[in-house]
Amino acid sequence: MDNWPNATRELAGQLRNLRGAAPEVMKAFASLARSASMPSTIDGKTKELIALGIAVAIRCDDCIGFHVKAALERGASRQDVAEVLGMAIYMGAGPSVMYASHALEAFAQFANVSAHPPALPDAGKQPQSDAGRRSQLQPD
Repeated sequence: MDNWPNATRELAGQLRNLRGAAPEVMKAFASLARSASMPSTIDGKTKELIALGIAVAIRCDDCIGFHVKAALERGASRQDVAEVLGMAIYMGAGPSVMYASHALEAFAQFANVSAHPPALPDAGKQPQSDAGRRSQLQPD
């Protein structure tokens, strides 16, 4: 993104249009955002830094813009942001490693099915009707 402040301002305008198009959904989302962001045992700056870390880990550029701006407004320093980014990199990489192992296992399983496809019905048999196939899939 070339200019984060401009991009964030432009998106804010687009979000106003979305509020006009889906007012109830956006009202509910705004209420959720206010409730989640409200300082309690965790202050507002820390909550914005958490949101920024999540935005980076899930790769949401627009979220990054809004949460950097909000964290700065709540007193976050460059070092605060840098530390959060370190955690986001760590967390983005760790889950990716775990999911990569799942993807490799899925590949192995699908490759095994491709190498050994299910047997086709005998050429001499009549194809089964849809009703017959459905009855085989339903429990007794």
